[in-house]
Amino acid sequence: MSTTSAELLAAKGLAAEMKRELTDNILAYWMNKMCTPSDGFYGRISGTEILDPTAPVGGIMTARILWTFASAYRVLGNPEYLEMALKAKSIIINHFYDPEFGGIYWSLNPDYTPLDTKKQIYAIAFAIYGLSELNRATGDAEALDYAVRLFHSIEDHSFDMEKDGYFEAFTRTWEPIEDMRLSDKDANESKTMNTHLHVIEAYTCLYRVWKDSLLEKRLRGLINIFDTHILDENGHLKLFFDNDWNCGYDIFSYGHDIEASWLLHESALVLADEEMLAKIEARVPSVVAASSEGFTPEGGMIYEKMGDHMDNDRHWWVQAEAAVGYFNLWEHFKKSEGLENAIYCWEYIKKYLIDGKNGEWFWSIKADGTINTDEDKAGFWKCPYHNGRMCLEIIERTANL
Repeated sequence: MSTTSAELLAAKGLAAEMKRELTDNILAYWMNKMCTPSDGFYGRISGTEILDPTAPVGGIMTARILWTFASAYRVLGNPEYLEMALKAKSIIINHFYDPEFGGIYWSLNPDYTPLDTKKQIYAIAFAIYGLSELNRATGDAEALDYAVRLFHSIEDHSFDMEKDGYFEAFTRTWEPIEDMRLSDKDANESKTMNTHLHVIEAYTCLYRVWKDSLLEKRLRGLINIFDTHILDENGHLKLFFDNDWNCGYDIFSYGHDIEASWLLHESALVLADEEMLAKIEARVPSVVAASSEGFTPEGGMIYEKMGDHMDNDRHWWVQAEAAVGYFNLWEHFKKSEGLENAIYCWEYIKKYLIDGKNGEWFWSIKADGTINTDEDKAGFWKCPYHNGRMCLEIIERTANL
């Protein structure tokens, strides 16, 4: 099915609205409310809009700020965005990076001294993602140098030479660690879908600017890991694994399903291998269809299903990833329902998740329809990355139509 003029008009209208949301709300919030007087970032603003200057500063948050503002500068050219990106880069290189053992720390105290020095591969991947995007946007050689250093840290310490894939976490000195979990919500397993998804995301961005043979090999390997071990026969992602890729968990994470649908496709496109691309493109529609089991008529996508229990909260990041995943389905696979659903997601976001009074987005809408103010407005996990990236993806993709 070919794209119609009405669809192109709708897509361009969607992109125009998202550009305003990105510049006037999301990025402005972080520039105006999360920057400290000492040229750093605060660690947290609560769901009720209370700034906590004593909160730890997360490596993931800082890396996501770096990626978002570097990408915004690349796409929109505002020098204020570059200033924010360079601030985040400086913090990562000068405070999060471990000069003795490599990798980055999990968290810092508000004075930027190390707090939790464990090496979580997920966080290191995000640092690679942000640094690579800054190099892509500006040619920053130092950013690329540190991205490559972090790539080698992951490869030297985390890659499983025997069974393939990446182990989850280590101590500061790269010894085994008892608690490997990203958060309290996760299972304590040695390999996870989530870390592999964000390693492939980071490696794809790095490969755009650094055509290294080992990196290419690992990217191909990661795509095969998803195809062989992580994606089930129905298009859902399995989440937690032991060393041998056994999964004993019955959990569907709809937001990760649809996020993976476009991130894996992006990786195959960047590799520019026709055979690999054909393999992934055969998978993408079924992954989107699987995620759509959690898509509701009013446009929101629920969080997850655990066994027979449904978590019907509508999280901010799930809606953002759904909008991109559905748009990708329309753009590359010419499925008109993809654009329709992307617009439904955006209408839901505008109606329920955007905080028109204080800025940014709420964490989620609870299953009973009330706003979740128990979780952060900005902080360790609540960053400008998912919603900012949604806007940037739609802006950039539409400009290329």
